[in-house]
Amino acid sequence: MTTPTPMNPGDKAPDFELPGSDGKTHRLADHRGRRAVVLAWFPKAFTPGCTAECKSLYEASKTVRQFDVAYFAASCDTEERLADFARSLGLDYPILSDSKGQVAKAYGVVGVFRPWPRRWTFFIGADGKILAVDKDVRSGTHGYDVAKRLEELGIPKVDENPN
Repeated sequence: MTTPTPMNPGDKAPDFELPGSDGKTHRLADHRGRRAVVLAWFPKAFTPGCTAECKSLYEASKTVRQFDVAYFAASCDTEERLADFARSLGLDYPILSDSKGQVAKAYGVVGVFRPWPRRWTFFIGADGKILAVDKDVRSGTHGYDVAKRLEELGIPKVDENPN
């Protein structure tokens, strides 16, 4: 068994089609050519660091949504566990369930000796290529850190007044 290779900036992001805590199926392909995507992997629902990270993304949601971006958290927990986790935190964004770990392997966040995802966040351009990977996530400030990175990457802001 080989260890997955982590994805890097410039690589084509692996496609995904995963169930979300909101009961919908989410696909990377649905955003290609339209907007950037943020995919924030975390190890385990209901643990202190993961709770802080997901709460931080929620607390910064108004700031993150100023950008033309779709954003998701993701874990290898079951769909049911993530729905319970999202509900317990009152989240307004979906957490994606990769319970078989295939997408996590494709992104290189799990490996032979590491069955749970690393706390890494991928910034994917509208063209489907990885723009940046944050491998030094600070759980408590991650939401605002994501917004700052979107600004640095030049992700366009949503035009709130199109007239």
